[in-house]
Amino acid sequence: MRVAIDAARVDVAALHAELPRWGLVAWTAGNVSARVRGVDGADDLLVIKPSGISYDDLSPADVVVCDLDGRLVDGALAPSSDTAAHAYVYRHMPHVGGVVHTHSTYATAWAARGEPIPCVLTMMADEFGGPVPVGPFAVIGDDSIGRGIVETLESSPSPAVLMQSHGPFTIGGSARAAVKAAVLLEEVARTVHVARELGDPIPIDPDAIASLHARYQHVYGQR
Repeated sequence: MRVAIDAARVDVAALHAELPRWGLVAWTAGNVSARVRGVDGADDLLVIKPSGISYDDLSPADVVVCDLDGRLVDGALAPSSDTAAHAYVYRHMPHVGGVVHTHSTYATAWAARGEPIPCVLTMMADEFGGPVPVGPFAVIGDDSIGRGIVETLESSPSPAVLMQSHGPFTIGGSARAAVKAAVLLEEVARTVHVARELGDPIPIDPDAIASLHARYQHVYGQR
């Protein structure tokens, strides 16, 4: 399992660099985590960015390891303040292999309004399978945010949720997939905002959304 943990630390450190590259975070805000699946009866663990560390300074050695109750099990630095939320998601959504939190401008603006992003783009149908939902307001520091994420996404095909007055969280089968969802979420949040400034966006028929989503998830790309 040590090999898997070390590989996850390298992967998560590299994926953090994608957040400022795509303009999804400011200063030290935001985080990426990855599940490390246990072997030979060992419990799953998660690796995550430490709290308050600069993206430019982050190295694989800095990435900390926690159990799925959010307790530090390996690392010299304090885990992200969002660790309890990530851990709750992993405990209650076994298929999730990565979680990302950002404060990207347009997605967070929709979260500030407490308004779902309507599915008016084929890109949204592809990646999110419908509107991007809004989760409840929750305070940072315990697993309240995690509960809101799980309760919202359990009934939605979307890998993204806009936590009211906070910002977006995305999930994926891997940390890389969750980062991709975060990047595409900000793109559609911005585009739909611009479209609404120009007039009323045209909703996509639910049957077309379902067809587009199935094609993108099961046919598109290299298989």
